[in-house]
Amino acid sequence: MTGPVLAVDQGTSGTKALVVCPERGVIGSGTAPVRPRHLPGGRVEVAPAELLDSVLTAGRRALAAAGEPVVAVGLANQGETVLAWDPATGAPLTEALVWQDRRAQDVCDRLAPHAGRLARLTGLPLDPYFAAPKMAWIRRELTREGVVTTSDAWLVHRLTGAFVTDAATAGRTQLLDLERTAWSAEALELYGLAGERLPEVVDAAGPVGITTAFGPEVPLTGLLVDQQAALLAQGAIAPGAAKCTYGTGAFLLAQTGDRPVRGDSGLVGCVAWRLAGRTSYCLDGQVYTAASAVRWLADLGVISGADDLDRTGGTVPDSGGVTFVPALAGLAAPWWRSEARGALTGLGLGTTAGHLVRALCEGIAAQLVEVARAAGAELGTPLGPLRVDGGLTRSALLMQTQADLLQRPVEVSALPDVTALGVAALARLGLDPAAGAAEALPGLLPEWRPSAVYEPRITAAEAAERMGAFRAAVAALPDPAP
Repeated sequence: MTGPVLAVDQGTSGTKALVVCPERGVIGSGTAPVRPRHLPGGRVEVAPAELLDSVLTAGRRALAAAGEPVVAVGLANQGETVLAWDPATGAPLTEALVWQDRRAQDVCDRLAPHAGRLARLTGLPLDPYFAAPKMAWIRRELTREGVVTTSDAWLVHRLTGAFVTDAATAGRTQLLDLERTAWSAEALELYGLAGERLPEVVDAAGPVGITTAFGPEVPLTGLLVDQQAALLAQGAIAPGAAKCTYGTGAFLLAQTGDRPVRGDSGLVGCVAWRLAGRTSYCLDGQVYTAASAVRWLADLGVISGADDLDRTGGTVPDSGGVTFVPALAGLAAPWWRSEARGALTGLGLGTTAGHLVRALCEGIAAQLVEVARAAGAELGTPLGPLRVDGGLTRSALLMQTQADLLQRPVEVSALPDVTALGVAALARLGLDPAAGAAEALPGLLPEWRPSAVYEPRITAAEAAERMGAFRAAVAALPDPAP
């Protein structure tokens, strides 16, 4: 079946929708904001109705801009954001706990003796970032009613009535058996979630249900968690191919093919996607605060926003000895110190806003260097040029800093909204279940090309010196108070 598809990327701070035509490319787009609330105690939540409204608004705006009907819909999601809801009516029973939320730390502390077993089963370390700790916390503290799931299952139910999640999103819970891509009875028991009604785990491409939320009946045929959708759109299909997305957080994923990789590097082994029952895997490394760290600096009045990074950072030649560990929501891979908080060191009377901006850029880039090195160690070979996408790639200062510290070229994608483009390819693939295999994907993906390439401008010795200062700052972060 030919014709455009509607691809919806429901993200942390907003939803973007594209109408994508196989011959003409993007012919319509729409956006809608989402405003998570950052509360005391590391709590981050959002009204579920706001998530759904953003999907409907962005999708309808994209369709209005395109001015023609679509033949399928695809949906990308945030991954680890969870809520409880009534499966009979679809009504939310709680707020949605966003992936950055830290309130379930005590759930992880209680399960610490089982951390190794859970990691072997699911590929994931114990951390409140993942969905299962937040699900268990909701059951303990808020409600035993209804079902508790990741946000995609609720959105799909509201759109189609189906009760499903794709294998990659299920893999973000710490409840999925990584080898079988099926729910793990053992992990559910450990989390106190045995007996829960969980969504059916389905492939990323295939018929899920019919929706009338955007107008006439149209099938929902593509589902994938956002970072894996971006990995797909970047053409990172072969083992060893990697990408990094700079959004609210920064996420580096590297393909490992048809086998999950579990090492001791601190990276996460997870599902990339499952197509026609065949699973591809990837390594995943997370930096919790990227654009959110920039917004934090803007909220303090140091800069006006992300568009001000280059101007303010350009007023000084370097960070002036300032080191910033932007662990504003804890440290993820490869340290997994959820209790850690940010640190700003080396301040003096001569420290300016420019120094702070450069230190922030170096902190984000340095965390990703550690992730990239860990990925190279797991794969047995250093990563090559890094393909990047996301809003913060518009900052030449951040991208140059990344290339300098990584000592590898950084290639900025010329493709807009790669997450939506990835799920658009899946939606088209899902129209023909018989063709729902990885071999059919290359012809459905957009042609990848860089809009800019940043080469390292500093020596390896200077990069090592800067990374040494960053590692020392991380090592000096205090342990939590007893």
